[in-house]
Amino acid sequence: MNGFAGKLSDILNAFSADHDSIYRHYNTAVIVAAGNGARMGKNNDLTKQMTPLDGIPVVVRAIEAFEKCKAINEIVVVARADEIPLYDGFRDVYGFHKLVRVVCGGPTRQKSVLAGFEAISDRTEYVAIHDGARCLVTPAMIEAVLRQAYIYGSATAAERSKDTVKKGDHSGFIGETIDRSYLWHAQTPQIFRTEIYRAAAYIARENEFEATDDCMLAENIGFRIKLVDCGYENLKITTPDDFYLASAILRMRKDREAAAGSIS
Repeated sequence: MNGFAGKLSDILNAFSADHDSIYRHYNTAVIVAAGNGARMGKNNDLTKQMTPLDGIPVVVRAIEAFEKCKAINEIVVVARADEIPLYDGFRDVYGFHKLVRVVCGGPTRQKSVLAGFEAISDRTEYVAIHDGARCLVTPAMIEAVLRQAYIYGSATAAERSKDTVKKGDHSGFIGETIDRSYLWHAQTPQIFRTEIYRAAAYIARENEFEATDDCMLAENIGFRIKLVDCGYENLKITTPDDFYLASAILRMRKDREAAAGSIS
């Protein structure tokens, strides 16, 4: 399988050598927002994707970034069955013209992503898988990952590890200190040439291979994924505390924009 993957990568790279024009491919975003937000606590009546962040639902902020990204042609959202009707309202209120389909998620994230993938346009050349709870992604981040996916076939947003990481032993003591210069935290979007993701997802389903992210599916059949440093602002909302951090990042961005405007 590794030999096949390597040859296919060479072919894809040859087709993608002229990567200066980021808008020449048909790209689809699959935004996964079908979870129940179990780690948000019992006191929250809303799922985390529907909880407002500075007045706007988390998932809406995620969709908005892909809507504004000129390199994205269409958006498919994978949602909870009971939340699907809400997206018609989001289209009207926020003017989402690229949001073409909303499909029902499955019992696991992996099955939810596959449901979204199977709803993409036949024209799609590259598919961007994104967590709806990672709502601070920007069009610039999306385009940065896309550019690398055009070259290598697969790429993921990521951030370098800030911390010294210890690998524990079976007794709960430090077994090894890992060189952090090689350590990254994977983010989304994770972007793949459509043929690569189709092969990876269907082989995983056939072999009952369970992955914690979509890169693992491609890794499983021998593909290499390019890491793209998107910094530390691409936060994923997981717990209630994350809303305070996300709100602070939004305020920081506004301050930066104001400072830049005053200089110009």
